[in-house]
Amino acid sequence: MKLNFKSLFSKELSADPIEGSARRQVSDASFSWVKTRVPSAAKLVHASKETAALVGLNEEDLRSDEFLDVFSGKKQAEGSVPYAMCYGGHQFGSWAGQLGDGRAINLGEVEHQNKSWALQLKGAGETPYSRSADGLAVLRSSIREHLCSEAMHALGVPTTRSLSLILTGDEVLRDVMYNGNAAYEPGAVVCRVAPSFVRFGNFQILAARNNIKELERLVQHTVKHFYPECQHEDIAISTARLFKAVCDKTSEMIVEWQRVGFVHGVMNTDNMSILGETIDYGPYGWLDDYDHNWTPNTTDSGQRRYRFGNQAYIANWNLLQLANALYPLTNDPEPFESVLKSFRGDHHSAYLNMMRTKLGLSLRKDEDEDLILDLERCLQLSPCDMSIFFRELSHIDWTKQELLQQVSKAFYVPSSLVGDTLLDWEDWFRDYEARWQEEAESSAVRQEGMRKVNPKYVLRNYMAQLAIEAAEAGNFELINELHELLKQPYDEQMEHEKWYAQRPDWAKNKVGSSMLSCSS
Repeated sequence: MKLNFKSLFSKELSADPIEGSARRQVSDASFSWVKTRVPSAAKLVHASKETAALVGLNEEDLRSDEFLDVFSGKKQAEGSVPYAMCYGGHQFGSWAGQLGDGRAINLGEVEHQNKSWALQLKGAGETPYSRSADGLAVLRSSIREHLCSEAMHALGVPTTRSLSLILTGDEVLRDVMYNGNAAYEPGAVVCRVAPSFVRFGNFQILAARNNIKELERLVQHTVKHFYPECQHEDIAISTARLFKAVCDKTSEMIVEWQRVGFVHGVMNTDNMSILGETIDYGPYGWLDDYDHNWTPNTTDSGQRRYRFGNQAYIANWNLLQLANALYPLTNDPEPFESVLKSFRGDHHSAYLNMMRTKLGLSLRKDEDEDLILDLERCLQLSPCDMSIFFRELSHIDWTKQELLQQVSKAFYVPSSLVGDTLLDWEDWFRDYEARWQEEAESSAVRQEGMRKVNPKYVLRNYMAQLAIEAAEAGNFELINELHELLKQPYDEQMEHEKWYAQRPDWAKNKVGSSMLSCSS
């Protein structure tokens, strides 16, 4: 097994002069050198062949003892010098100060086929940023991250990837619901893969500490390797260009979340990638019944700050915090203000265009906004499964009557489609049919296009929970089945039709199958 380590971040940014994992405030540095924890009995549960190929590994490598040793944290790969990043962040709207990689350890960047990929072990031990935690992760949350990372990639959503899921053989104490009922769970390590794991919070902590020289180095590093089109000899211009590019990437990511009904659950600024990729899969979820107010996070159940319908607003708010962090490099608010001022309007336009694709509409008409808003309102009149509704809509036969009946599979309570609710739906279908007829392409072509943007299969929380329960009993077959299923989420895959179904009743209020906590 050969990995071509380059370790760009640790060579270009400042290191903490103090070594070791003792908890501390790390000043004047972007990272700390650390060591991974040696697991007691590592065992490979699953590895992604597709992600392995990105970094230059083949199937034989995945079966090797060396792979297990390196990606469990037992041994250090040649050329790898592990470190943990220092960053801060706003958590649930409040400045939290220093946070950092508390349970993530970066192995460095690997170069393959002229592309650079950062490798990061989650759950591989303590770092200076672990605070009162142990730096470990449990099998439960690790399965969710491993499956979701690859599922999101297959959906076409910008995301970090997951190379491997490994049991450590150790038990980890966790209080799942933060209610005083802590219990031991199987420990695990996930290897996350991305071009970079730099977050908004990396810039925020440097600005908060007035470390302007390091802030400038971080901007230069980010522009050089990920946004070369933003380069300029004037750091103020380069910074302003970078901010605009990050805003665009972030908006694109949120639109993709909205397209597939994904809710991140913890959109703190330390969980926002500078590359506009979905990062840090904790209490995430997909909408079952369409509800703009739904959040998968028990910690957020009161405030619902990170609910589905609020994600674009939060992205805008988080970008404002990034702007505040970058401001010292420009001393001019105008470049940031102009971009932020246009963010909501630009995002809304992108959202409407995305919704047109979900509805099979290519022409852009002003009245489409009313059609889309009316649909969103109708979808919330009675519990309706978002994924199933749009997938069934892509098969609709306009030559038949009872159009609403053709998507009835999506409704949790079909008997509720009466009275004013029924009339509203009939009005919407009448308007939709009229709009559909204005398009030039054939119905068959448009419906095929709809099926390419409206997935048939998504990783519903209850599906992940079933895989978790089986794995905790020693059976990993369902992990492999779901991984294979979710690699082709837009295909019919009739042999897996059982997964094309509404959330079962037993899962509605079950821990792990509906809302989740941040415990991992």
